[in-house]
Amino acid sequence: MKSPSARIRTLFGLLVICGALFACHLAQARFRQPNAEYQARRAKLRASMDGPIVVFGYTGHEDASEVALFFQEPNFYYLSGHSEPGAAMLLIPDPPAGKSVSGPREILYLPPRDPAQEVWEGPKMGPDDPGVVEKTGFEAVEPYARLRDDLQKLAKAKIYPAFYTLLPPNPEDGYPHFTNFTNWLRETLPGVQLKDATDTIGAMRQVKSPGELALMQKAIDLSIDAHFDAMRHVRPGLFEYQIAARMKEIHEWGGCAREAYAPIVGAGIDSTVLHYSILDNEIEDGDVVLIDVGGEYGGYAADITRTLPANGKFTPRQREIYEIVLGAQNAVIAAIKPGAVLYGGPQSLHDISYNYINTHGHDKEGRTLGRYYPHGVGHFLGLDVHDAGDRERPLEPGMVITAEPGIYIPEERLGVRIEDDILVTKDGHQLLTARLPRDPDEIEKIMAQGAQGSQGAPAAPSATDSPASAH
Repeated sequence: MKSPSARIRTLFGLLVICGALFACHLAQARFRQPNAEYQARRAKLRASMDGPIVVFGYTGHEDASEVALFFQEPNFYYLSGHSEPGAAMLLIPDPPAGKSVSGPREILYLPPRDPAQEVWEGPKMGPDDPGVVEKTGFEAVEPYARLRDDLQKLAKAKIYPAFYTLLPPNPEDGYPHFTNFTNWLRETLPGVQLKDATDTIGAMRQVKSPGELALMQKAIDLSIDAHFDAMRHVRPGLFEYQIAARMKEIHEWGGCAREAYAPIVGAGIDSTVLHYSILDNEIEDGDVVLIDVGGEYGGYAADITRTLPANGKFTPRQREIYEIVLGAQNAVIAAIKPGAVLYGGPQSLHDISYNYINTHGHDKEGRTLGRYYPHGVGHFLGLDVHDAGDRERPLEPGMVITAEPGIYIPEERLGVRIEDDILVTKDGHQLLTARLPRDPDEIEKIMAQGAQGSQGAPAAPSATDSPASAH
């Protein structure tokens, strides 16, 4: 039998080996981009600021449930590619003329390794790990405990007029991550002006790099596969949650780490609830089924909605409302190009969609349908499903937005939304979700084909029909 000290040395050795394997697995699971991508973002941010930028990663306390998976604060991940808890970064811009700053300009601060905790949670990256600078791509990696001294030393030099961080939104919902760290910075740097870097980073995030677009297309393709499966299997007698369960399985089988948002599968009256997420009702003959489900791949979200007839055939009224929503969406998509705006002004994409809906069709009392369109036409898409950035900013090549008009008439148990993901290009736009049909005749055809081969409870996706075979 080994002595306690020998067992500890053996355990630590195994953890080091597991750490290397875990780091490789983590990089694959998170689909981290090359260091050069994050370095370029940090360099661009530093060049646009007149003071040091401090950005904190999530601590892991934001969702402390035993079943929770850790996902990094999006702005921190965008700048670092680091997906473990408890980290921070300090980015130092060039000093004003006549002044100088010594030392590295980009520092990542990591918490120390904790072998006892790693037995439970797996190995983490530490500041003293061999090759940690090369792995992270930062100029320097330091213990987290040094952050306070480095900030105070930098402030004492009085080189910069202000420091920047991510100031808390008002109000900050949930765990007060930004509030806690802003308070810590004010205590650490008394008398120093703190400014908000949120809008600057958000503006950067709005224009996607080729690497980001590749990850987004993966998320979109897997989500399209899941929507095709829903079209083939939706029918009366199933429950809403069963449709969502199949779709989630397809996402994860293909490499998605999680859903981009809580799946929405609403049948009948549930189709009129915008963010319906209970999914506990049975699909009935004559219902429409609104399915707003998207996966997240490599940290990047897809967001797709289709509305299907439960029995495979739209009623005349359902088709009428569906075609009005489709016409509004087509008008919006046709107008997407550089210089267009989502919101703000009479020619905005939102106004195009609203005006179309409000001038086509009526409710049972003869009123126009604009009153049944209570939400916006779309949003930016990226690391967050409702991604960062000014929604009134004119569109530029590289931006990705959604187009999602809808009509929801509770008294008719009829809600229709059609949502697609669109890339703004230099010449106009590219429909990233073009592979998934929107035409009602095509949808009915796919559903009829699915019904012919569907007997009893639907089977789980196989290796041959799973999205893994298409990627």
